[in-house]
Amino acid sequence: MEQVPHLMGSVNLMAAFMFGLMGSAHCIGMCGGIMSTLSLARGSGYSAAVSLLAYNSGRIMTYSIAGAIVAGFGTLLTDRLMTAGIILRVFASIMLIAMALYLANWWKGLVYVENIGRALWKYLQPFASRLMPVRTSGQALLLGLIWGWLPCGLIYSVLIWTLSAASPAQGSLIMLAFGLGTLPSMLLTGALAAQFRQLSQSPLLRNLAAVTIIIFAIWQLLPLIGLDPFQTGHSHH
Repeated sequence: MEQVPHLMGSVNLMAAFMFGLMGSAHCIGMCGGIMSTLSLARGSGYSAAVSLLAYNSGRIMTYSIAGAIVAGFGTLLTDRLMTAGIILRVFASIMLIAMALYLANWWKGLVYVENIGRALWKYLQPFASRLMPVRTSGQALLLGLIWGWLPCGLIYSVLIWTLSAASPAQGSLIMLAFGLGTLPSMLLTGALAAQFRQLSQSPLLRNLAAVTIIIFAIWQLLPLIGLDPFQTGHSHH
């Protein structure tokens, strides 16, 4: 079916957005201090709102760039080695299941993925420190661009997933969808933020999201092990 790849692409984006939305409480833990610093440095009015938007735009832009790079590497491997494409898609499906287990608090093994980027962050952190305190929206944008590389198991897990993306553009879109999912909790303040965090931490909601993602991952995995749910029963040579 020709529409299947398009459907899979759309579901990929929905899964990435859901993972960002449900995992955004973790993002507050990683970036909450920066958000508070931006708000205090720029006041509580229009300037603070612009700085927060600029920072988050930079952060999400970095996610998209990283998604394109990782997906490009995966595409290069697939083009050079036929079996690499199948291996990467199987690995991505398993990674998606691991992400769902993390989302539902059934397994926390993904926190070890953060070790991947610690060496890079050691070089980037001094540049981020020089941009603080933030006085302009331009500084906030640059800070977001740098802070997007902060070692985070949540982000890196989605990045590893993009290895199986069909193209760098799709990898970029997956990371964009994930970044947009994290945006509501990063922008909301006060009582609204507390209510949103409480909702995103609801065990019922997180379990439902996790089960949905696991079903999607298995759906992706079945054709790779010879159990294609879309097979019509006719073979064409």
